[in-house]
Amino acid sequence: MRVSGHRSASARRRKGAARAEAPGGLPARVVWLIAFACGSAVANVYFAQPLLVTMGEELALGSGLLGVIVTVTQVGYGLGLFLLVPLGDLVGRRRLIGLQLALLAAALLGVAAAPGAAVLLAALAVVGLLAVVAQTMVAAAAALAAPERRGRVVGTVTSGVVIGILLARSAAGALADLAGWRAVYLCSALVTAALALALHRALPAEAARTRGMPYGKLLASTWTLFAAHRLLRVRGALALLVFAAFSTLWSSVVQPLSGPPWSLSHTAIGAFGLVGAAGAVAAGLAGRWNDRGLAQRTTALGLGTLALSWLPLALTGRSLWALAVGAVLLDFAVQAVHVTNQTLIHAVAPEAGSRIIGGYMVCYSAGSALGALGSSLLYAAAGWAGVCVLGAAFSCAALLLWAADRTASVPPGTAARTAQRAAASASTAWSRARHSAAKAGQVCR
Repeated sequence: MRVSGHRSASARRRKGAARAEAPGGLPARVVWLIAFACGSAVANVYFAQPLLVTMGEELALGSGLLGVIVTVTQVGYGLGLFLLVPLGDLVGRRRLIGLQLALLAAALLGVAAAPGAAVLLAALAVVGLLAVVAQTMVAAAAALAAPERRGRVVGTVTSGVVIGILLARSAAGALADLAGWRAVYLCSALVTAALALALHRALPAEAARTRGMPYGKLLASTWTLFAAHRLLRVRGALALLVFAAFSTLWSSVVQPLSGPPWSLSHTAIGAFGLVGAAGAVAAGLAGRWNDRGLAQRTTALGLGTLALSWLPLALTGRSLWALAVGAVLLDFAVQAVHVTNQTLIHAVAPEAGSRIIGGYMVCYSAGSALGALGSSLLYAAAGWAGVCVLGAAFSCAALLLWAADRTASVPPGTAARTAQRAAASASTAWSRARHSAAKAGQVCR
C-alpha cells in the first residue's frame, strides 16, 4: 500500500509538472514571462503614436513631419534587427536579453529627461535600436520549442507582443492625460529594469550555437541565408507590405481623431487601439493552424482580410464604428500572417533562428517606417482618403505577391512531413481500431 501510495503521489507530481509545462517544454510561467517582456519591449516603439500631436507641438513640427517621430524609432529598430538580433546565435541568449533590457531602461530614461528635440529624437532612435530584444526573445522561445509545437509557442509569445502594442497606445494616452507624455517613458523604464532582473533569473542557460564565428561573418551570413532561400525573401517581402499597411493606419489615425468632428482626448485615441485585440486572438489561432499544416490557408485568409479592412476604414470621418470594425479586421489579418511567417521561416534553418528572425524583422521595420512616413505626407496632401488609398495599395500588393508565388510559401519538406504525420496518425488509429475489434470479439466469445 505504501508503494502504491508513493507511486500515486509521484504520478500526481508528474501530472502536475506536465500541466505546468507550456508547449515546447518550457515552464508555463517562463513562456508567459517572455510574452509579457516581449509586449513591454515592443510597446516602446508604439508609445508615441497617440501622442504625436502633443509631442509635435512641443517640438514645433508641422503635421507633415509628425511621422518623423515614429520613423526615427523605426529606423533604430531596423538597425537593431540587423546588428543586434543575430547575436542570439553567437552569445548566450539569457545574458544578451538581460543586457539589452538594462540598456533599454537607460535609453527610456533618456527620452523622459530629454531637454530638446535633437536629444529626444536621438534617444528615441536608441530606444528603437534596443527594443529589438523582443525579437531576440521570440527567437529564443522558438529555439526552445519542440518542432511540432513551435507554432503554438510562437503564437503565445506573439500574442504578448500584440497585447503590448495595443496596451501601449491605451496606456500611453491615459498616462499622458494624467501626467504628461514624459511620464509614459519613465514608467516604462522602471518596468523594463524589473523585467531584466526577472528574465535573468528565469531563462535557462543556453550555449551559443555558432560560438567563435566572427561578428562580421555572422552579419554577412544573414544576407547569405536570404539569398539562398526563396521562402525567406518572399515572406520578408510580405512582412514589409503587411506592416506598411499596419503602420499606415496606426501612425496617422491620431490626426483625424484629434480634429473635428471627433476631437478626442489622448485617452480616447489610445483606447481605439484596444479594438485590435483580435490580433492577439489571431496570433494564437494562427499558431495552431500552422502546427496543423494550414500555412497556405492562413496566409490567404489573412491577406484577403487585410485588403477588405480598408473599406470600413475609409468611413472613419463618418463613423467611429466603421473605424473599430476596420481596425479589428486589419489587426487580425496582420498578426495571422505574421505568426505564419515566423513559424515557416524558422523551420528553414533552426540553427540560425536569430539571424533569420532578425533579417525578417528588418523587412517588418522597413515597412513600418515606410507606412508611417508615407501616411503622414499623404494626410497632409490628400487627407484621410489618401491614407486609405495608400493602405489599400500596400495590402493588395501583398495579396498579389502571395498569389503569384504560392509555391514559395511553404519550406521544403513541410508537405512531406505533414503527409508523414497524417500517415502515422492513420496507422495509429487503424491499430487501435483493430485492437478494439479484437477485444470486442473476445468479449462476445
